[in-house]
Amino acid sequence: MRIAFLLFPNVTQLDLTGPAQVLSRLGGGAKLDLVWKTLDPVPTDAGFSIVPTATFADMLAADILCVPGGMGVASVIDDADAMAWVEQVGGSAQWVTSVCTGSLILGAAGLLRGYRATTHWAWHNHLALFGATPVQARTVVDRNRVTGGGVTAGIDFALTLAALIRGEDTARMLQLAFEYDPAPPFDAGTPERAGEALVAAYRRRAALLAPNREEELKAAAARRGFG
Repeated sequence: MRIAFLLFPNVTQLDLTGPAQVLSRLGGGAKLDLVWKTLDPVPTDAGFSIVPTATFADMLAADILCVPGGMGVASVIDDADAMAWVEQVGGSAQWVTSVCTGSLILGAAGLLRGYRATTHWAWHNHLALFGATPVQARTVVDRNRVTGGGVTAGIDFALTLAALIRGEDTARMLQLAFEYDPAPPFDAGTPERAGEALVAAYRRRAALLAPNREEELKAAAARRGFG
């Protein structure tokens, strides 16, 4: 089984590395690759780079395609080479998956049209731009499309996918192996529990980090024939 993660500039590294850590332990000969245009280190939004293991030309097909999210999503959607690769690999993959705003890349590639999907809560409404049906959930499974919510939801997503592929016993063993037993110090992980003031503060911060992201996504959707 070949697993391909799209690695791109300004990816949110935990969107990628969380599920990659889980899926790397699927066993049964599963091989995981991080794929980009070249093998040069790719900068993440955490201030460090990750080295790809394969290029688009090296990996023309995979059993599992996983697309993480991050601040670089709009740039990927406008990158013809990256989108052509996502369309090609996603068109034949057994499982087409994403974490966080990676679902917007899948959507822009035409791979979520008519599917239920999720993404980070702050960008949830943008799924409809690309023909998907937004569902507010930690993980959404619709046929062979499996999408995870924001960032840390990537681990939940990966365990769900592992159960679909290898069975629940294997997924439970992986959860135990990684001591995945969340007990956060604060109850502020969703907009509903965080409260209006904290949500507003987050939105102000996000607007500073990516001031034109919403307009860029809408324009990208229009350029790709949606809407």
